[in-house]
Amino acid sequence: MSELPPCPLCKSEYSYEMGELLVCPECAHEWNPSESDLPLETQRVIKDSAGNILADGDTVTIIKDMKVKGSSSTLKVGTKVRNIRLVDGPGDHDIDAKVDGFGPMNLKSSIVKKA
Repeated sequence: MSELPPCPLCKSEYSYEMGELLVCPECAHEWNPSESDLPLETQRVIKDSAGNILADGDTVTIIKDMKVKGSSSTLKVGTKVRNIRLVDGPGDHDIDAKVDGFGPMNLKSSIVKKA
């Protein structure tokens, strides 16, 4: 009996063959062992309010007025934010950016639209 590799996602040792693929019965992950022996990296996909996929360096537009903590002014609708960075930030803030006139801040992807 041949020794099958463990699941690259959950590391379960109970993988089995199904045709050319290997299958994990615990997490239902399927993979082709001949493509790569490296574990798959699970990348988080961040989408804007319209469902467009965002990437580092994109330019986005604010879609609703937003009060800024520690400031008496607000970010207005239509404010462009250039050269964003996607981060796994605190809470649900997943965009790190420098907004002209306000400085660096974290934004939620649900209040921006890709420009």
